Amino acid sequence: MTAETRRPTPEERERRRRRRDAISSWTLLAPSIALIGLLTGYPLVMMIWQSFTDYQVRHKIQGTAPEFVWFDNYIDVITDDQFLATLGRTLALMVVTTTGIMIGGVLIALLLTKLRTGMRLLVSVGLLLAWAIPPLTASVIWGFIFDTQYGVVNWALNEVTQSNTFHNHPWLLNPLSFMMIVTIIVVWGAIPFVAFTTYAALGQIPRETLEAAEIDGAGGWRRFWGVILPAVRPVLAGLLILQIIWNMKLFTQVFALQSRGGIASETNVLPVYLFRQGIGEFGATSAIGMLFVLIMLAISWYNIRMLLKEDES
Repeated sequence: MTAETRRPTPEERERRRRRRDAISSWTLLAPSIALIGLLTGYPLVMMIWQSFTDYQVRHKIQGTAPEFVWFDNYIDVITDDQFLATLGRTLALMVVTTTGIMIGGVLIALLLTKLRTGMRLLVSVGLLLAWAIPPLTASVIWGFIFDTQYGVVNWALNEVTQSNTFHNHPWLLNPLSFMMIVTIIVVWGAIPFVAFTTYAALGQIPRETLEAAEIDGAGGWRRFWGVILPAVRPVLAGLLILQIIWNMKLFTQVFALQSRGGIASETNVLPVYLFRQGIGEFGATSAIGMLFVLIMLAISWYNIRMLLKEDES
């Protein structure tokens, strides 16, 4: 039998099928990969290049080429006390908001499983309304609630204490109370996403498993730690990664409240600090942006590795 007429073996047919599937897959993915590379790759390359130069707006106006300063921009940023304070403030705010969102979302999801249909629908509508309000609108609303002269909070506290202690109390001027308000806005707006996602995951737990644990004498707390939490842990891990990334990138809420009276230098977070730092100083701001990207990659990489380890186990 010649080579031309020989029938391919099953292994050869399988290899050909896999090759055809790979070619088809990459052909379908190629336009999307090219678009993503154009939209994200080019700006990233430009930011990396600019971070090593003294590129400023004057170079753009005069048509001159910037000079390479290598790591000078990075050294200036890292040795800046304002940047270090902003970084610490950003990380602290991320930890507080992420903790509140995750705990609150899980508790509300557990509550939804215990409510009757009508009450569950009412709570779901309330969560959807909170989730549907844009961050800027929510920041404006909460800014009015804590307003120095016309805020509901000052009025309510004066009524409760039967005094004028909180008359014209400037909540936004104090950095600590400013961050408290930011935390309220962020947690209030992000809890619905975690609650709905966790509630959907809870619905996938077999009722027989929970009933068996209850028959074995496990109380509510033991059922949660021994049955419910292990079943929804992959979902919670994914939610945790998303919340960490989103809460590190807070901009709208902080910037909107700063415009209502907050002290920018004492309440900046990294995205706002990057926006305010040296308008037209493209080299310096690109270095700040690259440091921010590296921090985000480090946090995301650690969490993704932990998630992959849980999947393998």
